[in-house]
Amino acid sequence: MAIHHETLAIFFGILGNIISFLVFLAPLPTFYQIYRKRSTQGFQSLPYVVALFSAMLWIYYGLVKNDASLLLIIINSIGCVVETIYLAIFLVYAPNKAMLSTIMLLLLLNVFGFGAIVLSTLKFTTGSLRLSVIGWICLVLNISVFAAPLFIMKQVIKTKSVESIPLSLSVCLTINAVMWFFYGLLLKDYYIALPNTLGFLFGIIQMVLYLIYRNAKTQEPMKLQELNGHTIDVVKLSTMVPSEPNHVTKSGAVTETASNV
Repeated sequence: MAIHHETLAIFFGILGNIISFLVFLAPLPTFYQIYRKRSTQGFQSLPYVVALFSAMLWIYYGLVKNDASLLLIIINSIGCVVETIYLAIFLVYAPNKAMLSTIMLLLLLNVFGFGAIVLSTLKFTTGSLRLSVIGWICLVLNISVFAAPLFIMKQVIKTKSVESIPLSLSVCLTINAVMWFFYGLLLKDYYIALPNTLGFLFGIIQMVLYLIYRNAKTQEPMKLQELNGHTIDVVKLSTMVPSEPNHVTKSGAVTETASNV
C-alpha cells in the first residue's frame, strides 16, 4: 500500500511539474512586450521577487526534507531560473526608480530575508523541528498568496464583470492546486497539501463567478499582472486601493499574487 501511495504521489507530482512549468512560462508575452518596447510599461517587479522567494523556500524545504522531494526541488529550481531571467530583463529596461526599488526588494527579501531563515533554522533547530519551522513558513506564505484572488472576486461581484478573471489561467491554476494537493496528501506532507486546498477552493469560486457573470455587460479592461507575471485583463478601478497582497501601479493597474506549489 505504501508503494502504491508513493507511485500515485509521483504521478501527481509529475503532472504538477508540467502544469507549474507552463504557469512559469505564462509571463513570456509580457516580457516580450517589455523587450520590444524597451520599457517596463508600469509593470511592478514585486510579483516576480515574491515568486523567486517562494521557489527558494520550497527548494530549501525539499533539501531539508530529502525524502521524496525531488519533484518539488526540480520544479522550483526551474522556477528560480525563470524568475531570475524575468527579473534580469525587468532590471535592464526599468527606469532608475523602479530598478533601485527592485534591487532593494531583492536584497531585503531574497538575500537578507532568505539568508536569515536559513541561518536561524540551521543554528536554532534540528531534525524534524527544522523541517516543521520551514514547512510552516512555506505554508503561511502560500496561504497569503492564495488569498490574493479574494480582491478580484470582490470586484467581480461588485461590478458584475468577469473581465478580471482570466478563465484559462484560473482553470490551469486550479488544476495545478489539485495536483499538488494530492501529491502532498499521498506523501502525508500537509505543508504542501493544506494551502493547495485554498488554491482549489478559490479557483472553483472564480470559475463559478465567471459562469454567473459571463454574459453581463463589461467595462473596458486594462492589463494587470499576477504573481509569476501572468498578464490578465481587469476592470480599471483607479479609485480603489486594494489591501495586501495586491498592489496598485502608477498606471492604475492592480497586481495580484498567485502560487505555483
